[in-house]
Amino acid sequence: MTDADRAPDADAGADAWPIEFRGVTESVVTTLGPNDRWNVAALGLHPPASPGEPVTARTWGDTRTRRNFRRQGGGYVQFVRDPVAFVDAALSIWEVDEPVLDAADAWAEIGAERVAVGESGDTEWAEWRLSPRDTGIEREVVPTTNRGFSAVVEATVAASRLGVEAYDEETLRERLDYFEDVGRTCGGDRVREAFDRLVDRLD
Repeated sequence: MTDADRAPDADAGADAWPIEFRGVTESVVTTLGPNDRWNVAALGLHPPASPGEPVTARTWGDTRTRRNFRRQGGGYVQFVRDPVAFVDAALSIWEVDEPVLDAADAWAEIGAERVAVGESGDTEWAEWRLSPRDTGIEREVVPTTNRGFSAVVEATVAASRLGVEAYDEETLRERLDYFEDVGRTCGGDRVREAFDRLVDRLD
């Protein structure tokens, strides 16, 4: 069965995903571009407002993810613990040959339906309803809490807002300095490499 033959489950809620949602969950998404390569980007997943409702996500600006969602109607949402993969997804143009990354612990092939559009400041956003078509678990892990990885996630959010008029650049720079200090203190080698890449991207 091809991707075009599969129809997303209109009633698929959070229980159809390979994870349990608690608040906004950061993920990495791959979407097929017109060059037949998979674009990799970060994507925040918003849990259902009530049981049985869909997971949603917003794209900000005229991104490759937004264009590919409209063109292809879906992609692959992936859950990763590798901070380097997360920084590369969030802050660079990264394309791969296969839709599921080696770094993915679990994934969901999803249909994406645009349900709303709006504007915040000078940036247009689109809200998407995400419906799992297929899911997979690549590895099961014992969950741990590491401030270093959390600092990477927060730093990429601050970095992605630099140059956006709605945000104060000095405040964002202060946040970046703080999260980098936390990451380099609390994280391991991959966290430190992630911050090296983040700093290179900003330079």
